[in-house]
Amino acid sequence: MRVLVTGATGNLGRKAVNALASRDDVAVVRIDQRGTDGDASLVRADLASYDADWAAQFRDVDVVVHLAGEQSPVASWDAVLRSNIDVTVNVLRAADQAAVRRFVFASSNWVLAGYRFTPHRLMPTTTPRPVNPYGVSKLLLERIGLDTAARTDMAFLALRIGYCQPGDNVPGPHMAYGRWGQQMWLSNEDWAQAVERSCTATFEGSAVLNVMSDNASMRWDLADSARVIGYRPRRRHTPRLTPARHIEDAVARLREAARPPMSPTPLLGSRW
Repeated sequence: MRVLVTGATGNLGRKAVNALASRDDVAVVRIDQRGTDGDASLVRADLASYDADWAAQFRDVDVVVHLAGEQSPVASWDAVLRSNIDVTVNVLRAADQAAVRRFVFASSNWVLAGYRFTPHRLMPTTTPRPVNPYGVSKLLLERIGLDTAARTDMAFLALRIGYCQPGDNVPGPHMAYGRWGQQMWLSNEDWAQAVERSCTATFEGSAVLNVMSDNASMRWDLADSARVIGYRPRRRHTPRLTPARHIEDAVARLREAARPPMSPTPLLGSRW
């Protein structure tokens, strides 16, 4: 099996490449805008600009794991327009033209970020509630991918990926977003499993799946992830907050109670 990984030198990309390269039955093609000049096996390309040269790398590829994109959840519209939307549309186009069988897209828990302080169980079918351009871009690209799968023979998986820190990725109160951030922790081991299962499990059609570790008091439902690709996380973390983090969580809760994310009406006055 030939698997092409975009964003191959990033945090998630490196871990995905290592997981796939450890298998004897997988050959990995790596693409990234960055990279070491001396690394001849890495294809360097600006995916925001469609080009036949880098698109040729998609020939004879079975699965695309698309991880390239804006990394910051607080990025501007200009940033996500180019690095998320333009890049993904181009990569989908190249995969479609090369008759790639499966497309695995790195979506995000930010699609449902507006539920942070609610009691809702978070399903793949839960009504989206993004709170920033980053989350909106991921939601838009999920829908484009689902439409592509409906119109073509290419299967599409959107993984709503949890909080996977660079490096050793040790969870704890140092993580951002308080209890919410720790609840969505995704271990390196579980991310590797999600990548492998997304590429190798028998699957046709399209699906949106949650991918987090099995954390205490976690609200993301993983039943579809187990059913569709056999994903069953092995690591577990129990969130804990320092006194300072408790205060930050309380302040964030008050802020969102006063003006909920994506509220249809402003706090004061008329919207226009």
